[in-house]
Amino acid sequence: MKEIIEGFLKFQKEAYPQREHLFKNLATNQNPRALFISCSDSRIVPELVTQREPGDIFVIRNAGNIVPSYGPEPGGVSASVEYAVSKLGVRDLVICGHSDCGAMTAIAACQCLDHMPAVKHWLRYADSARLVNEARPHANEQERIASMVRENVIAQLANVQTHPSVRLALAENKLSLHGWVFDIESGTIEAYDGATRRFVPLAASPDVVAAPVVW
Repeated sequence: MKEIIEGFLKFQKEAYPQREHLFKNLATNQNPRALFISCSDSRIVPELVTQREPGDIFVIRNAGNIVPSYGPEPGGVSASVEYAVSKLGVRDLVICGHSDCGAMTAIAACQCLDHMPAVKHWLRYADSARLVNEARPHANEQERIASMVRENVIAQLANVQTHPSVRLALAENKLSLHGWVFDIESGTIEAYDGATRRFVPLAASPDVVAAPVVW
């Protein structure tokens, strides 16, 4: 905790003065360009990966970068998606998975989660990805986990489209969906191409989008 407090004091003394004008403008309003849904994993920092300043992206983080399908009892993720799309008017929505994801590893490896009932329940929102992944052949355990990460991104892209605010924005051509997988070791990103249903290097295909996704 000492290091965290020291970090804040350094921010207050050094970083804030350099961006004082930015923070004063952000004090009473925000206008993020994109909604970024990523994993809570401590190794994934959306603002660092995308090199964005405060106010540039609206971020949702949770175990497994999951978006529950819209239902009668919407939770925090649903409320945040709705606010970002309907109120803030984000133009892009990114669901970003990552390599060595603990949540996806637990699913792919069928690890017992009885000692973590909340996590076990939460990961049920990735059941469709699990079923697809289990139906496909894999050369080894590492490939099985990597495939699960990708299938989960695709599943969550489907889930987020059940949200009324997202469906309306897509219908009005006001929103684009993106599915990414960030590789921690190499620092590269693969993006889901909704037209070909394949993941491609984002650096080589910066304009690729996931929506419309054909099912």
